[in-house]
Amino acid sequence: MTLGIVAALHEEIADLLAEMAPGAHVESIGMREYHVGKLHGHDCVVVLARVGKVAAAATTAALIHRFAVDELVFTGVAGGLAHGLSVGDIVVADTLVQHDMDASPLFPRFEIPLLGRDAFASTPSLRDALATAARDWLADEMAAQVPVALRTEWRMTAPRVHIGQIASGDQFVSSAGEVSRLRDALPHTLAVEMEGAAVAQVCHEYGVPFAVMRTLSDSADDTAHVDFPRFLREVASHYSHGVLRRFLTQRRA
Repeated sequence: MTLGIVAALHEEIADLLAEMAPGAHVESIGMREYHVGKLHGHDCVVVLARVGKVAAAATTAALIHRFAVDELVFTGVAGGLAHGLSVGDIVVADTLVQHDMDASPLFPRFEIPLLGRDAFASTPSLRDALATAARDWLADEMAAQVPVALRTEWRMTAPRVHIGQIASGDQFVSSAGEVSRLRDALPHTLAVEMEGAAVAQVCHEYGVPFAVMRTLSDSADDTAHVDFPRFLREVASHYSHGVLRRFLTQRRA
């Protein structure tokens, strides 16, 4: 059983790559480096997809065709879309939709042409295992990994795990107006990012189990650009590494 682990930004998998490095080998395909080895007893292929739906889809297809991964997990950051979410919360996708897909009037808005669906469901067993690992990591390890001064600065009072819909599109959502339009169009969506739904479509078409986890860095509004690189480096990187390490060790137990 081989697990593919994918992220859009280097910081989101840097610590996993460091753990894997001693016994791993690297294969370069399509301007991407696929790190093949073991993590916590599991055969894994870890890769930086880069940003956007095309990059994510191409990387996912290579993982399936070249490395024959049996399942796939995508980790990274997202902007919170629904009311009541906070910086530092984690969203694990139950379904994913492409918010920039609009082939109307030939097809309904958001529907993927010729597939007859507008959303793709993640694999329940992977989704639930990832959510459990996230809850356990927040409860047991997050405070030690993210200092109290940073948590205070980012107003991370009591981070929670949410399971719900994530929307993807080739757009960095950073204005209150766009957030409002997306909330109106997709009222059940919790978070917005740029890759997950593309991964979901490819995995659906090839029958590969998958899950997507996102750490909320902002509320996807006019403050979405503030200190994003710092949040990625000082907070989100710990989330991705800690939760995925927990996910792998708990699956082995």
